[in-house]
Amino acid sequence: MKISVEISYYPLNEGYIPPIKQFIADLNACEGLEVRTNTMATQVFGEFDQVMNSVQACIKKSFALPHSVFVMKVINADLSV
Repeated sequence: MKISVEISYYPLNEGYIPPIKQFIADLNACEGLEVRTNTMATQVFGEFDQVMNSVQACIKKSFALPHSVFVMKVINADLSV
């Protein structure tokens, strides 16, 4: 099943830009995903298991930084077209 995920990441500290850029780079490094970034969120498209496993791994890595907030929307459709 194809899904689409929209993610907004809010590191709650003064140096918030580098962690956001790293999170996006980590997502882009995941094979088999289509990743699109805009000023408000990052969108990820692909097969359910691959997207969810990749997003989970990237979020877990980001949680090394204290007080990280993620807001996600998940839809069971491919909105990349």
